[in-house]
Amino acid sequence: MSIADGNSARSAEEIHIAVNFWRALPFLDDMTKLPPVISLAAALALMSIGHPQALQAMGPDGAGSDDHPVAAFTDDGLDGWEERSFNGNTQYELVSEKGVSVLKAHTVQQASVLFREETINILETPVLSWSWKVDRVYTDIDEKTKKGDDFPARLYVVKEFGFLPWESYVITYIWASESPVGDIWTNPYTDNGRMVVLQSGDAYVGEWRTQSRNVAQDFKNLFDLDVEEIDGYAVMVDGDNTKVEAVAWFGAINFLPLQAPLSEQPAAPEVQRATGRDLDATISTIAR
Repeated sequence: MSIADGNSARSAEEIHIAVNFWRALPFLDDMTKLPPVISLAAALALMSIGHPQALQAMGPDGAGSDDHPVAAFTDDGLDGWEERSFNGNTQYELVSEKGVSVLKAHTVQQASVLFREETINILETPVLSWSWKVDRVYTDIDEKTKKGDDFPARLYVVKEFGFLPWESYVITYIWASESPVGDIWTNPYTDNGRMVVLQSGDAYVGEWRTQSRNVAQDFKNLFDLDVEEIDGYAVMVDGDNTKVEAVAWFGAINFLPLQAPLSEQPAAPEVQRATGRDLDATISTIAR
């Protein structure tokens, strides 16, 4: 996505000051100008390859409808979450939906990401489970290009292998406007990311959809990587490129054992910070 007004690029100096992973994706051509310490926020901005056949082996890939989110955010709310802006600020807030606490994201031509730096053992809890809902999809957009990199809703998972953004890998699960379910492509800003379509079009607009992914298996299928831990995850709703207003909602995001029922809501895990890394910087560089 563009992080500047229209499609103009921000200066390298602005990136250096922001040290913001999510905003750095458009500046990969000038990556040598970035500061030496890059965080997970930076890694999220570099990422996504087109291997549609790989999706066939990715399980579990549960999806279903309901009139409420699968699980509520815990009492600590958004503690531990941080926001980074690309172009203005999407409004993120906890609201009650039929008595369940959910995350609401509202964009009016803005783009910002909400991320959580947390080390999660995906050998023990490989199943990422969540629910989401959107109020619309976008029209006349080429989602696989930089100019069209806007989505009604997306969820990122990030794995860092080093201190530099290009040493990080990101999977982005998306609710697409036009690309079909099962489609996979490389993030238009970096080869270290994959975009995976789990919902598409307006067939389920206004309805809660539940999802589950075996994250460990997805990293293996998409990158041929044996990943034991991830370093964080994030959500984003944006409309800066397409100049639209949109709202999406997310139920609690949980990592579960392979055999656990996807409706199970585990106790909130203790947050472990990624030692020696700056997740904020990684996200700032690789997420878009």
